[in-house]
Amino acid sequence: MQNAMHLTRSVTDLDWRFLFLVVSSLSLIIFFSLSTNSFSTPTLQRISSFAPLKSFFGNYHVGDTNVSSSPSHSPILVFANQSSSPAPGILKEELGDGKASSSSNDSLSSVRSRNESTSGSGKGGRKQRKEELDRSRIAVCLVGGARRFELTGPSIVERILKEYPNSDLFLNSPLDGNAYKLSLLKAAPRISSVRIFEPKPIQESESQVRVLTAANSPNGIQGLLQYFNLVEGCLTLVNHHERQNNFTYDWIVRTRVDGYWSAPLDPDGFVPGQYLVPPGSTYGGLNDRLGIGDRNTSTVALSRLSLIPELDSRGFQQLNSETAFKAQLTTCHVPYLTRSQPFCVVTDRKYSFPPTRFGVPVAALSSRGPLSGAKCRPCRPVCVGLCVEQVMSGLDKGWSWTEYGNGTELELCDASADWGAGWEKIFDRLVGKKLAESRRRLGGLKVEECVKDFDDMRRRAANWETPSVKEICKLGLDPK
Repeated sequence: MQNAMHLTRSVTDLDWRFLFLVVSSLSLIIFFSLSTNSFSTPTLQRISSFAPLKSFFGNYHVGDTNVSSSPSHSPILVFANQSSSPAPGILKEELGDGKASSSSNDSLSSVRSRNESTSGSGKGGRKQRKEELDRSRIAVCLVGGARRFELTGPSIVERILKEYPNSDLFLNSPLDGNAYKLSLLKAAPRISSVRIFEPKPIQESESQVRVLTAANSPNGIQGLLQYFNLVEGCLTLVNHHERQNNFTYDWIVRTRVDGYWSAPLDPDGFVPGQYLVPPGSTYGGLNDRLGIGDRNTSTVALSRLSLIPELDSRGFQQLNSETAFKAQLTTCHVPYLTRSQPFCVVTDRKYSFPPTRFGVPVAALSSRGPLSGAKCRPCRPVCVGLCVEQVMSGLDKGWSWTEYGNGTELELCDASADWGAGWEKIFDRLVGKKLAESRRRLGGLKVEECVKDFDDMRRRAANWETPSVKEICKLGLDPK
């Protein structure tokens, strides 16, 4: 009895506070181990009751799928900000001030892009992926004016349309003195819809004036609206063709008429559930010179005009094309990622050289590797190697900066003047015999040949909406 009383007294004399501290610490260690085991969405769902603590420990806020992590983690599915009603002041600060912004979505899109490009598929996986895409229905939306289409058009035919033989061409382009060059698309394997139209001014609504800015746009807000109308107009062509034939495209590739493709469109750019854009040339938002997505993500991405009232209701103001593009994706909760693609935008515009912080670098067509939509022209490079590093390191990465290094050997033109004499020989030497021949043929094209080429296109197209082809050809080849 005395021993029993002694044991009871010993137990009650224990320091319960110390014991509670030990047990609590062990519990916390176990919980921390479980909650930081993975950043994947399924794991979060399994332990959703611990979301607040997981948010604290893992820097991950449930309800906002932006993720902060390091490149050492395995590839992460990166989503756009899914906050239902962000504060207008924040939106204006992040997207509307014309300055570069850096978010976890941007950084992790790049991280995911690097991780995916260096892991997984290999040659066998890429071949299998390409074979899958060759069996898929792909709509290729080609939009814009045809100023230098004799240089860019043949590359689009060879490295996109012929590279993906099950792809259908949708052309939406304004009528001008260069539209006759679109007859080069006679070489396209499949033509679904061709629309060449006389552009008319678009009445600017109050919401459009609030949301968009004329700054840095050659034709002000009207220029932005015309461009947005081209993009969304191509989506209208796709919708019409789908209804006609009672099917839905698996993918939509939206690219520009003035894009020169130095290599085939990369099959790694087709990612289900996400919208792909190139890195660089972001101008505070997202590079909008190319877009690849499945049917759902593409519907949002191409609705450039229709979504302006929604952006206005969210408080967005003074956006350029790139920031408006980013805003419409994030507002509609469309995940996006960046990945390099082998094309550049051929430009006749003049830019100061060397470019300063917010200047525009113009790549030489002789540059090697993917240029991801950077401005370019055929020239004799004036800046290579160390010079490129010095110039590019001085550019704002959230503005006109483009990738260099990491597989891209960038060379720069002095674009402060017109194209130099002899650019034709430079171009022909760089692009090869077949594409050079297409350029030369167009240079000697006659009206009758042009009409014949367009007539061949019209016979093969499911939908055709243009002025008379003779008018198109004479406007450029015989304007008298």
